[in-house]
Amino acid sequence: MTTNSPFDLLYRDDALLIVNKPAGLLAVPGRGADKQDCLSARLLADFPDSLVVHRLDMATSGVMVFARGMAMQRRLSQMFREREVSKRYIAVVSGRLEQEAGEITLPLICDWPNRPKQMVDHTQGKPSLTRYRLLGMEGVNSRVELEPVTGRTHQLRLHMAAIGHPILGDALYGDGTSASRLLLHAGSLSFKHPVSGEPLNFLSSSPFQLPNVNVGRFSPRL
Repeated sequence: MTTNSPFDLLYRDDALLIVNKPAGLLAVPGRGADKQDCLSARLLADFPDSLVVHRLDMATSGVMVFARGMAMQRRLSQMFREREVSKRYIAVVSGRLEQEAGEITLPLICDWPNRPKQMVDHTQGKPSLTRYRLLGMEGVNSRVELEPVTGRTHQLRLHMAAIGHPILGDALYGDGTSASRLLLHAGSLSFKHPVSGEPLNFLSSSPFQLPNVNVGRFSPRL
């Protein structure tokens, strides 16, 4: 099922679409008739050749790229696999970080009895790397920029919870009542255009953005 509901289109050309996903909207259809309204379905109504390349959790907002046609889907998917796409997120996490910047390398695996939750597993978990940087304090909580170098399911949410700083509003790995929504936003997506090779950088201000804070001070690997 598709809908005519509006979506926030940031960029379009013959190869790709860049869309700003709101929190609370599925990126792709889920199981059941009540989970068919999603960003990919809404795009298909206006762009029948649009195809999914990557996903954001339903509770996460921010920038997503969609391919136009199967050849471009294969190319963009390859770029994600080979880490040719630079992603930056803004989050507000519980407490004050012990260091202003650092890396989290805890290996992750699906917690099968408690799906969709993931868990840290030093024996069978897949290597995972998150870089973080403190942007400022909001009372007793920290606003951070997060770079998922790898792209494991729930990586940012679980990594921050595992070091004692769960993202506010996270019902799976923290306290779902600590905020009105999950305070996680995909604020920046950078890559070279798969056809022209032109460097592209798409930004989206978070709905909980502090004044005078810039996204993307990590150096993109383009």
